[in-house]
Amino acid sequence: MEPTQQLDYAAVRAAAGRIADAIRPVAVAPAADGVWYALEYLQHTGSFKARGARNFLAAHAAAGTLPAAGVTIASGGNAGLACAWAARAQGVPATVFLPGNAPRVKVDRLRGYGADVRLVGDRYAEALAACQEFAAVSGALSSHAYDNPLIAAGAGTLLDEIRAAVPGLDTVVVAVGGGGLFAGVATAAREHGVRVLAAEPENCRALNAALEAGRPVDVAVDSVAADSLGATRVSAAALDVARGEHVRSLLVPDTAITEARRALWEEHRIVVEAGAATALAALRTSAEPPGKQVAVILCGANTDPGDLVTSGASPE
Repeated sequence: MEPTQQLDYAAVRAAAGRIADAIRPVAVAPAADGVWYALEYLQHTGSFKARGARNFLAAHAAAGTLPAAGVTIASGGNAGLACAWAARAQGVPATVFLPGNAPRVKVDRLRGYGADVRLVGDRYAEALAACQEFAAVSGALSSHAYDNPLIAAGAGTLLDEIRAAVPGLDTVVVAVGGGGLFAGVATAAREHGVRVLAAEPENCRALNAALEAGRPVDVAVDSVAADSLGATRVSAAALDVARGEHVRSLLVPDTAITEARRALWEEHRIVVEAGAATALAALRTSAEPPGKQVAVILCGANTDPGDLVTSGASPE
C-alpha cells in the first residue's frame, strides 16, 4: 500500500515523527534586531533536502513499497545528495541523474555517499526524462527533487523547529526553486498564522510566473542561483499554498543575491549557496516592513567558497 500522498499540516507532523531521530534540529542565530538566521545549511548533506528524502524513504519502507532496486532521482545536486544519504541509511541503492553542468563539488559528494551518478544533458528536464526511463526499466522507486507530498512535508518540519527557537515568530523568508521547501514551510506556517516571503531570482521565477498565469507554467532559467533554484516549473502544491493571504512573492536581481552571499561571509563567516542567499537578498531589498520577528532560512551550503575571497582573506 502506497504511503498517503497529501500535503497538509498533519502530513508535516507525521514527517516530524518519522525523521526526528535522523536529522539535525535547526540551529537559529540572531542576525540583527528582530531578524534570525535559520542555519539549515548545517543539516546532513549540507541542505534542507535531507528532511524530505528521509521522510520519503522512511514512509515507503514502512509501507513496504521500497524495492530492492532502490531509489532514483533527477536533481541539480542537493536533492540527489539527500536521496543518496537517505538510501544508504535504508540499505538500498541510489541512482542519481544530474545535468552535465552540475557543480563538481556536488557530483563528488554524491559518489562519496555511494550513489551511481549519471550526467545527462544540460538542463534538469533532460536529467528527469532519463531518470523516468531508468525507473520504468529497473523498477527503482522514483523520487523527485521537490514535487512530491512526502518530500515537501519533510521540508516543512523546519518551520515548527524555527517557531520553537524564535518565540513570537511572525515572518519567515524562504528561497523558492521548484517549491518543495516553500510548499512544506508555507503549509506549516499557515497553521500558525506566520507570514511567508517567497524569494526568487528575477530570472528563475517559476512560482511568481505561476501566480501571474494562475497555473504552473514553464519559465526561462538564467541566474547565479540556477544550480539550486533553476526549476523550469513550480509544483502545483507550491502554487496552491502560495495563493494564501499569508504568502508574498518577491523577486530579486542576481546582483542582490551575490551581495547577500558575500555579506553573509564578510559579516558572519557564513558560506552558503547563491540559492540560500536569495532569501536574505529578498529581505535586504524588500520595500515593505519585514515583521517583528523574522527568520531567514539559509537552506544550503554545497558550494565552492573560492569566489568569496576578498582583500586577501580566504575561507578556511
